[in-house]
Amino acid sequence: MITREGRAKAVALRDRFEAAGAQVVEPPMLQSAELLLDLYGEDIRARAYVTSDALRGEQMLRPDFTVPVVQMHMTQGADPARYTYAGEVFRRQEDDPDRANEFLQVGFEVFDRADPAAADAEVFALMAEAVAGLNLRAATGDIGILTAAVNGLRTTEARRAALLRHIWRPRRFRALLDRFAGRTPVPASRKALLANPQPRLGAAPLIGVRTDAEIEARISALHADAAAKPISDGEMDLLDTLLNVRETVPFALSQLRDLTVDMPSIADAVEGLAARSDALVARGVDVDTLDFEASYGRTSMEYYDGFVFGFYAAGRADLPAVVSGGRYDALTRRLGGGAEIPAVGAVLRPGLMAELEAGA
Repeated sequence: MITREGRAKAVALRDRFEAAGAQVVEPPMLQSAELLLDLYGEDIRARAYVTSDALRGEQMLRPDFTVPVVQMHMTQGADPARYTYAGEVFRRQEDDPDRANEFLQVGFEVFDRADPAAADAEVFALMAEAVAGLNLRAATGDIGILTAAVNGLRTTEARRAALLRHIWRPRRFRALLDRFAGRTPVPASRKALLANPQPRLGAAPLIGVRTDAEIEARISALHADAAAKPISDGEMDLLDTLLNVRETVPFALSQLRDLTVDMPSIADAVEGLAARSDALVARGVDVDTLDFEASYGRTSMEYYDGFVFGFYAAGRADLPAVVSGGRYDALTRRLGGGAEIPAVGAVLRPGLMAELEAGA
């Protein structure tokens, strides 16, 4: 439930970010379903409220602010830019009836080519200042390091692409990894399909949406995958070591630099973490006590592709993140028609902040 205290907190936070140099924007409450489906696939339907009308087609009550803000900036914004906003977002909750399906968000977004590490630190420090005194635990990660590790695997392009698509679905990612490493048996149905030299011979008439050509392409892809060499045990061990990095930033950085000896593909991303650490220190953040988890952020919004972070209420595992944010350079490229600008942002839940301040 959105309370008067939550709304007052939202206005105060938006004013705070405006004073920090952000332009106030007010994205429409209804967003194009076509755009969101293109970004996230049909999975978004399970998380959003969908409606339609004769003129605009399918629309969704906005599940967040970042996508419309990026779309606005890429069509009419000038660089560098900082934006802030406050308002309701809507998320369907099918598994947990106690979680709100309508709540307030306040955000701060930075589009700046000059120094991505400094922009990351700016957003993180601004969020940390906004929630100071609430006894929150900060967690950080970097999706870009895992992405670089996957891109460096000695396997087929198709397998790397499949893993990259599922980075934000840890169980599916692990299942694919194990399959590509030959650690799980091939399903009997797939074995039979691969053993049949003419699987479409005598097949029933097509009744779905796939064409014969699409089915043949899929069968060819399965044969190519079956012929690919498995990912080596050594590479699997290195990936597991990477995914298990969970330390304060300086110790995590040391472990990751050690890994670059055998995983050179992550070297640039790791040095990006080092630059961010220095920028955070310059902003007054104590990185010696700041947690870094290599797997952090893999269940959040799928547009994050670099630095990710969140702030959580200590002793309140029942509450979602009070603050969540990260870098989304690839999203600007998708919405900019190939044009790209480094971008990072974060959102706060003023309702949760008001609840914590009241001692609820």
